[in-house]
Amino acid sequence: MTTQLKDFASTVVAVVELETSALVVAQVMRKHHVGALVVIDAVEKSRPVGIVTDRDLVLELMAEGLDPAVFTAGDIMSVDLVLASPDMDALDAVQLMNAHQLRRLVIADNAGRLVGIVTMEDVLELLAREIANLAGGLVGAKDRESRQRA
Repeated sequence: MTTQLKDFASTVVAVVELETSALVVAQVMRKHHVGALVVIDAVEKSRPVGIVTDRDLVLELMAEGLDPAVFTAGDIMSVDLVLASPDMDALDAVQLMNAHQLRRLVIADNAGRLVGIVTMEDVLELLAREIANLAGGLVGAKDRESRQRA
């Protein structure tokens, strides 16, 4: 399987800026039905600087009883952003996600501009399709063998 991230990753990415309140972050997640938002630079709006997840909201704010209207995406985001290339092989992306214990990879081009995002679910869906194709070939091989030996 030589599938690159650009072949199946989402190119539509929900974003917020550093100063976006955590309350608005939660509202944007709900609006777009996503569990993570890429945080972009306020000046270079195409440059990702972090990622904020639903878990960040729950663990950093809600579980501590903190007011989400007071804190910003920049306060709770993960700043150790691991970037992937659109040309990265899907299996290399799996290894990168595993090495960094990530559920999502932000995809940036060579200039560091945001071009997409890939999630663990995206990868699992791709692998499931590949396994289904392999299983279909196996059934076809058995049928072909039965016809040849009949």
